[in-house]
Amino acid sequence: MKLTTTKRLERLNDRYINGDLSRRTFLGLIAAAAASAGISMAWMSEALAAVEQIRFDGWGGVVQDALSQYAFQPYTAKTKIKVVQGTFGNETEILTKIKTGIPGDFQVVHSSGVANYVKWVNAGMTSEINEANIPNLVNVMRPMIEPFRKLTPKLSAVPYDYGTTGIAYNTTVISPEEAQEKGASLLFDKKYAGKIGGFSDMVARVWYAALATGQDPNNIKDMDAIWAKVREMRDLAKKFWGSGAELMDLLAKGEVVVTDAWSGRVAVLQQQGHPIGYLDPPGSLAWMDDMLILRGSPMAECEELLNFMLEPATAIAVAEAQNYPPSLDPTKVKLTEKIKKLPAYDATGTMKSLTFTDPIYWEANSDAWTKQWDRISKGA
Repeated sequence: MKLTTTKRLERLNDRYINGDLSRRTFLGLIAAAAASAGISMAWMSEALAAVEQIRFDGWGGVVQDALSQYAFQPYTAKTKIKVVQGTFGNETEILTKIKTGIPGDFQVVHSSGVANYVKWVNAGMTSEINEANIPNLVNVMRPMIEPFRKLTPKLSAVPYDYGTTGIAYNTTVISPEEAQEKGASLLFDKKYAGKIGGFSDMVARVWYAALATGQDPNNIKDMDAIWAKVREMRDLAKKFWGSGAELMDLLAKGEVVVTDAWSGRVAVLQQQGHPIGYLDPPGSLAWMDDMLILRGSPMAECEELLNFMLEPATAIAVAEAQNYPPSLDPTKVKLTEKIKKLPAYDATGTMKSLTFTDPIYWEANSDAWTKQWDRISKGA
């Protein structure tokens, strides 16, 4: 730790000398680095209070545009603290990047729920939030917070939104009745060979193969049947997409007529007038996103940012713009009609209608299953 902190301090000093950092930012980052190493000095509280910017990394696209316009820009206008943004396409990719970097260089990450939270915890990258600094946390649905608290009694992340990876289909080709009847098996229908799509992601592929073979995705008994089903879909598919933008393009142009899809991106297509239906079959994969504060971050400022993001007016504006329901409990906060009409919206605040990954089960199998999916996706 001492060597890592020394290297970071040297880098900060170089940036300060080169004029890349203001004095206030320089002092604040030095204090954050020292605090992460357990070093305490009299001047640190003042320096930490002088932080001028927060680093945020997210998924990009319409989701990050919504955060930027309705959360980050108003936060900066209110506090004068700038939110410097980065993007990533795969959370494993950025986790690896941060793991090999220096604590404090990355601060807040838009993370994909509990299954990934386990990875950050196991990598030793999590912080401990002072919940007293995030009073708006009281409005977040308890069923969204509890899975995080089971892993770390002192939270490092705050749930922010949720959705499902259900099935999108072109209504000029597939009727709602056919989609409802076939459910998950629609992704494996030979009638639509060459017109099927899917997320290029191990979790989605294993999850829907489990549903199609009649198995519990959180307690799979026959993995041979799973991989056979994954290969079957691979051979039928036109393309496995890697981003929300690519998903929307494939559906909008009619290159695929059925695919598993992110609920919010489907909502955007529907609002644009495209003939796209959406189905959450029984056991459909649900997920929640969270705002994760990493170890070594300026905690007070990051907590202030998260509290601002959870202000009902802010969270509602972001939700309407990105088309994913907010984590706010609808029994405590009045939500808009647009939010109530979004796919995956839960009006009860209980989340009982949604099925999430069991984080311990999936983390235990993640490496082996990812390697197998990578082989299959390459033609094995």
